[in-house]
Amino acid sequence: MKAFAIILIIISFLTGAFLSVLDPRLVNWNYLVPVLVIGVIGLALYRKAQRSETRGGQRLAGNMDILAKSLDKILFNLEAICSREDELPVYEARFEIDRLFRADLNNFAEARESMVHVFGMQNYADVMSNFAAGERYINRVWSASTDGYEDEVRIYLERARDQFREGQRHFAELASRHSDGNSVEQGA
Repeated sequence: MKAFAIILIIISFLTGAFLSVLDPRLVNWNYLVPVLVIGVIGLALYRKAQRSETRGGQRLAGNMDILAKSLDKILFNLEAICSREDELPVYEARFEIDRLFRADLNNFAEARESMVHVFGMQNYADVMSNFAAGERYINRVWSASTDGYEDEVRIYLERARDQFREGQRHFAELASRHSDGNSVEQGA
């Protein structure tokens, strides 16, 4: 269905562009409006397919696993860096950040929408608030490392660790509640 929706959108766009350039002074709305309607239908079908795909049980379970593993790995790496921050040369911190965090930050960001379907919007916002703050602090460490601000590197590493620690705690609590709720539902 997704491929069909994309084809409708592409056809609509190309046809609309063609109709728009036929006469530079006058657009024939009798032809253009139906073409635009086809594009809107294609967009609606695409969004519906994406929504049903995101809500699919296997994908949700896989994404929840990715989220948990990413948070665990990010926090583990932050704990490791903070425990040896005196050994970490300031100008090297940015390379350590790229090596240790980028993949997990990206994986978490790509899978985050599943939290809305599993935990609800408010809980998603709570976890994402910690994640976003922690990510900003990690980016701040990267910038401070580039500029050579040793004190800022250390301060923001600790702040990032604290944010991810809180985010991971909240995520684990929600995941535990959700799995307990599913066990109760399945047992009933």
